[in-house]
Amino acid sequence: MKTMKMNNIMKIVSCLLLILVCFSSGCSDDEQIVASADNLIMQDEFNVDGAPNSEIWGFDIGNGCPNLCGWGNNELQYYTDRPENVVVNNGFLIITAQEESFGGASYTSARLTTKGKFEQAYGRFEARMRLPYGQGIWPAFWMLGADINTSPWPDAGEIDIMEYRGQEPTKTLGSLHGPGYCGDEEICDEPNLTKTYELRNDRFDTGFHVFGIEWGPEAINFYVDDVLFRQFTPADAPGPWVFNKPFYMLLNLAVGGSFVGGPPNSETVFPQTLLVDYVRVYN
Repeated sequence: MKTMKMNNIMKIVSCLLLILVCFSSGCSDDEQIVASADNLIMQDEFNVDGAPNSEIWGFDIGNGCPNLCGWGNNELQYYTDRPENVVVNNGFLIITAQEESFGGASYTSARLTTKGKFEQAYGRFEARMRLPYGQGIWPAFWMLGADINTSPWPDAGEIDIMEYRGQEPTKTLGSLHGPGYCGDEEICDEPNLTKTYELRNDRFDTGFHVFGIEWGPEAINFYVDDVLFRQFTPADAPGPWVFNKPFYMLLNLAVGGSFVGGPPNSETVFPQTLLVDYVRVYN
């Protein structure tokens, strides 16, 4: 595992590289606000085998019905808190999607959330993960506004630190959803703010990578392995900027849904696993 010292060194190296790029080729508006958060305030290293730490993690259970069947995205899984779907073992959080009949669904998986347990405005949020692979497989590390119960989506805001289509193992996306710009044509006038990051000569399902954001009042920076690949500011948002309040984190592994273009196909092998080495938050 990376130590905190190594993390800080990598951040410094990343900033120095960004400065060199600016001098040699000029920087776009996306690269002008660079922050550094290095005071560790929350961490889960997943070093205790068994169920996830209940002081940090809760669960969303079911298929989203009756209000949002398929969790609003035409997803096909039923989320559980069973060890068959989520367990800590040998230093990793393991979220497993199974092909099985359960609760009226054809697949099971798990969705963990820090809602009501850890909610934070601003800072660096990161997770080191190895992603699964296959058509219809949709892991995500993301955040929702803590006022979601009184400000329904997308008004509460959503920060997608990492989303991934299993059929595209070299690409991940970082996105923001807010009022008026959420990607749902029935609700929003504008698409969400999003950016794709692509690995060169590597895949996200063959090794571990760190996915993170650094978030402050003026910008949200998206990183993969400490490489800054996109920055969004209030000026980018076609609607109200709602990223100035506490959010909570979610980790899940969905099956099917509109984002991945439909269900698994005959080449998708089950079970599928999302391995999480750690989750850390700095301010």
